[in-house]
Amino acid sequence: MDTKTLFVYYSFSGNGDLIAEAFREKGAEVRKVTPKRNLPKSFFWSVMTGGFLATIGHKSPLKGFDSDLSGYDKIVIGSPIWNGRLSCPINTVLSDCDLAGKDIAFVLYAGGGEAPGAAERLRQAYPNATVTVLKDPKKYPEELEKLKDIE
Repeated sequence: MDTKTLFVYYSFSGNGDLIAEAFREKGAEVRKVTPKRNLPKSFFWSVMTGGFLATIGHKSPLKGFDSDLSGYDKIVIGSPIWNGRLSCPINTVLSDCDLAGKDIAFVLYAGGGEAPGAAERLRQAYPNATVTVLKDPKKYPEELEKLKDIE
């Protein structure tokens, strides 16, 4: 990578961690965000709670997140899609970080492989950003090939 790139992400099921490793291999620095409060342990309740909170635009307080992005030229933000929305920890990142003047890209990971609502909202909010959607890369590792287009 010619520019100094940072991949900031949240991972609930491990897809984000897999993507982070791909960015590390490309020479990017990586910052994983961790919410102060975890979702319920039950898969059903975690999906219900996370989906509801994402739908209302909730911002999760984060543990020790450094929101200073001044040392990076390109910021790639990774988020699972919950109920057609970005995850709550990534809502916090977008709220707390100054992205002005940065080259921005988003990598969304969705179990169904499509996130048309979330992708469209991001394109409207960040018209110059690249938005890439991966279908469950843990299950479909070939989806990681889509990352080659993100420099």
